[in-house]
Amino acid sequence: MANNFFKFKQFTVFQDQCAMKVCTDACLFGAIAAYEILQQKSADITCLDIGTGTGLLSLMVAQKNKIAIDAVEVEDGACMQARQNIEGSKFKENISVHHADILQFEPQKKYDAIISNPPFFENDLVSTDTHKNTARHNITLSLKDLLVTINRLLKNDGFFMVLLPCHRLKYFEEEALQYDFYLDQKILIKPSEIHDYFRGILFFLNKRNIASPKIFV
Repeated sequence: MANNFFKFKQFTVFQDQCAMKVCTDACLFGAIAAYEILQQKSADITCLDIGTGTGLLSLMVAQKNKIAIDAVEVEDGACMQARQNIEGSKFKENISVHHADILQFEPQKKYDAIISNPPFFENDLVSTDTHKNTARHNITLSLKDLLVTINRLLKNDGFFMVLLPCHRLKYFEEEALQYDFYLDQKILIKPSEIHDYFRGILFFLNKRNIASPKIFV
């Protein structure tokens, strides 16, 4: 049985109210997102975390960047947990948690950076656990909905990053082109040397012509 908390050096993530627990690939994604935002070398960057869950990604970005982060979560228990985790951290002044459907979220601003570990088991077997379905499937947010939202909320010179299963990468890359999002980096992840790649981190630029993406494995 999974622990009800996950302790990092600078904060603790409780997860007993969240269907989806802290996992290695999400931690890796959070570290890479924090690094990419840090490269912008600006405290004026605004960041949106779509489907924050426990608040993990926002906390990992905040520990490396003193920037304003809006963390949005639709599921009741997960939103309460994110607020608990963020309020208990020393980064609470930088992160605002919003209990909202991202499709209806109207922040009256656009963002320099958007990060998301979306519900990604689209068209796969649905669980009998409705909370887990919301967290893991496209019941409340499809990948097309995610792109529509990013297109609405991302600045013209902004960037966004997503974590997806490998079997959804090609589809997402093709759909992203319809919004003039250009793939700049692709990072493929596998659990061990003997296993196949199972997750991918995609880094997109908004409306910029670039030569070809950088691919890391």
